[in-house]
Amino acid sequence: MYFIFDLETVPDVALIRSMLDQEPLTADEWRDEETIPTLEDLTDQDCIDIAAKRVGRGASGFLPPMFHKIVSWVGLWVDAKGQPKQKEAWSGEDEKEGLIKLFQELLTYKDFNLIHHNGRGFDLPVMEYRALKFNLQMPPRLSHREIKYRFSANNVDLVDEFSNYGASAWPKLKHLGMLISIPFKQVSEGNVVYEQYLRGDFKDIENYCYEDVVATYIIWLHLEYTRSNIKENEFENLKSRALNKLQEIQNLNR
Repeated sequence: MYFIFDLETVPDVALIRSMLDQEPLTADEWRDEETIPTLEDLTDQDCIDIAAKRVGRGASGFLPPMFHKIVSWVGLWVDAKGQPKQKEAWSGEDEKEGLIKLFQELLTYKDFNLIHHNGRGFDLPVMEYRALKFNLQMPPRLSHREIKYRFSANNVDLVDEFSNYGASAWPKLKHLGMLISIPFKQVSEGNVVYEQYLRGDFKDIENYCYEDVVATYIIWLHLEYTRSNIKENEFENLKSRALNKLQEIQNLNR
């Protein structure tokens, strides 16, 4: 069985504030070098912006996995023939509860496999950091060599598959959808999740997460067909059902 999954996260403001408390703001990090505010005077957004400059990646300032907390996850169980079997999901404020539910779900099958888009670079490290934070044990399978080994066929990361493990550029999920003329990211975008979180719109976040999971599934189906691992009639049947589900998800936000 394969578990196709995605996480939605927001900045861990409490962790960021803890960092700024122990590693105080400097003059060159603040917009007004004449007056450096105290930590108490900084808004949450100020703290996020400072952290993005200090530890963020590249021009986008995207925070490393350690500085994210999980607010939603969606997983889709798929059998070896590509048939979807069951969808599970969680969203909410109680991150520990969500992690426990995710780990319990992953104990459903002893030798499950994974499919994701950039899960190695982001989602899996986030899960491990947050398990560390809450002193939780992850399912043993997640530490197994078949999952941890980068070139494993049991842990399929689409960015690795399409880039030949970094030999070429990593593709965005949205751009892969454009390539095959299927519109993804119609429900929301990742940069909107924090605003939704502040409003308490957890169901909208979960719906966006679900769209990404179905999009990942569709891309994986196309990849399997392209590589001659699925027969044409099976591919067309599975794709048709997946597109119907994608349309259903996207219609919820219109």
